[in-house]
Amino acid sequence: MRQSLLLAPLALAGCASTPDVAQLPPSQEAFWDALQSHCGKAYQGSLASSDARDADWQGRAMIAHWAECSETRVAIAFHVETEMEYAVGEAVWDRSRTWLVTRTAEGLRLKHDHRHEDGEEDAVTQYGGDTLSAGTARVQDFPVDAFSIAMFEREGLDASLTNVWRVEVDPAGSSGAPFAYQLTRRNDPTRLFRVEFDASEPVPAPPPAWGW
Repeated sequence: MRQSLLLAPLALAGCASTPDVAQLPPSQEAFWDALQSHCGKAYQGSLASSDARDADWQGRAMIAHWAECSETRVAIAFHVETEMEYAVGEAVWDRSRTWLVTRTAEGLRLKHDHRHEDGEEDAVTQYGGDTLSAGTARVQDFPVDAFSIAMFEREGLDASLTNVWRVEVDPAGSSGAPFAYQLTRRNDPTRLFRVEFDASEPVPAPPPAWGW
């Protein structure tokens, strides 16, 4: 299974706004503020969906770390436990994926930065899409863009040509509110990949994602 299709590392920076940043619709401004409110924090999560195609993800520990924030971009490193090294009593983690949410003049953009352990970019990276509607204060959808479609076609990943990614977030401090990342496909109503994180209980920040 090409895990890089689903998902996809970072230095901590401040979360400021400037007059030069284009104004977004009110719902997207609220979403952006909620996303920024988690800057510097990390949360534990797990697979929330039950698609048989994601059986390898079942039971894996996961961490989402808001590792870099600026007035126009939030980088969230997505760490996934791959196995337990019992000889030393430590888990082995895949730190290859980072979700990049960026403000544009037209709305919000989601991209996936996918790298190898040596920091080099994967052949399938920087894929994602832009919002086509104002969404809501807590939910934004990102249909696959032309760049990503061309890359998926080049790599023979035709199943991903109708991807729609979703990000759900509530302001930091909201009681019991999850942070969620989700993948569906317009040409396959049975496809659902979803991970959820307890954004009310921060955990220690993990090491940097690969390449960051």
